[in-house]
Amino acid sequence: MKRFFLLLAAATVLLSACNSNRENVLKVYNWSSYIDESVIPEFEEWYQQQTGEQIKVIYQTFDINETMLSKIEKGHEDFDVVCPSDYIIERMLNEGLLIPLDFKSLPADKNYIENNRSPYIQNMFSKINPDVDANDYSVAFMWGTTGILYNPKYVTDEEADSWEMLKDPKFEGKIFMKDAPRDVYGPVLMHIYADKIAKGEVTLDELMLDSSDESIAAVEQFIKECRDNIAGWEADFGKEQMTQERGWASLNWSGDAVWAIEEAAEVGVELKYRVPAEGSNVWFDGWVIPKYAKNVKAATYFIDFMCRPDIAIRNMDVTGYVSANGDLSVLESQIDESLEPIDVSYFFPGQTAVSVSPALYPDKSLIERCSILHDWGDDTSKLLEMWSRVKGDNANSMTFIIIAATIVAIALIVIIRQRSLKRRRRKYGRRH
Repeated sequence: MKRFFLLLAAATVLLSACNSNRENVLKVYNWSSYIDESVIPEFEEWYQQQTGEQIKVIYQTFDINETMLSKIEKGHEDFDVVCPSDYIIERMLNEGLLIPLDFKSLPADKNYIENNRSPYIQNMFSKINPDVDANDYSVAFMWGTTGILYNPKYVTDEEADSWEMLKDPKFEGKIFMKDAPRDVYGPVLMHIYADKIAKGEVTLDELMLDSSDESIAAVEQFIKECRDNIAGWEADFGKEQMTQERGWASLNWSGDAVWAIEEAAEVGVELKYRVPAEGSNVWFDGWVIPKYAKNVKAATYFIDFMCRPDIAIRNMDVTGYVSANGDLSVLESQIDESLEPIDVSYFFPGQTAVSVSPALYPDKSLIERCSILHDWGDDTSKLLEMWSRVKGDNANSMTFIIIAATIVAIALIVIIRQRSLKRRRRKYGRRH
């Protein structure tokens, strides 16, 4: 108890210092396990070199977009830099919660934001909000796709090449589903309307804005038809279950898939990742400065520092996710000559045949079948209500067995993950 009060007193002193001298404090709010934390003290040193001013970073993490957003909306937190997902950036823009980024205030030779933008990222961010260019308010940090992580011992490449596999009775009780309604809704809708897309009756961008009752009902029916196949709804534990062969397939994010593929290989299990032919969503997380920020100058420099190529590579190395940085050195750090060359010219102009993992950088032909997710605004409640219904209808005995097993194993998983982060050196080519 005594130790508790000592810690509480120390925290109070720290908070008082932060409030009274905020020009020397930078408050950063990011996803958990989403940065190489050793770069934070390096930023503090770099910032002093660039400006002659001292800075102390107060770094905090969140696990859910909406948790972060609620703190910003209420104005109870004066975070200087946060890292929301694309649809939350859209919502924050709509609600006037963001400050425009002043890139020109940076020294020209240190402007890593402008110098390393990928044309693909710039184009996709311009689609976030039709009325305001999100590129003026946000800088992409990491990006990826949603696809199928699968065990080729039980699932063929052909089966994993269509979202239809989620309903195949062959996979009864063997599929993990992301507990993320938007990430499931988009790909399923693409599958349902694949013929209309092929005929040019609707574009992917238009489809990702479709929150009609008809489309929501169609997606709900599709997921209900998967009921016997779903082993569990998960936000994070599915990839561990896949490495232990407790599932045969998992609807997953590319970054988590890369992590699982590496971990599984170390215990002799082969896993693959594929974005089905019908297409999928491409997602982005980006740095923004909220309207209640107290240290805009340091926030701008922090975002810039995160865009420095060597820092981007280190963050990729630790997290397993793909940096949105368009500098060629970032691509070169991922090259593996044992892989088949693919076309990544959409992201790195002129690079039409590069030996890099498609789980990291999808081939141009595949990325053309992907689209960005959007905020539904007032229709969000309809999506969440549908999701609640399908999860309730699809709960089965296997779900509860998996949950119980996960609770028992959680301590071991935490230990393994911490060790993995320390020794992570991805097998996809030369690292920094």
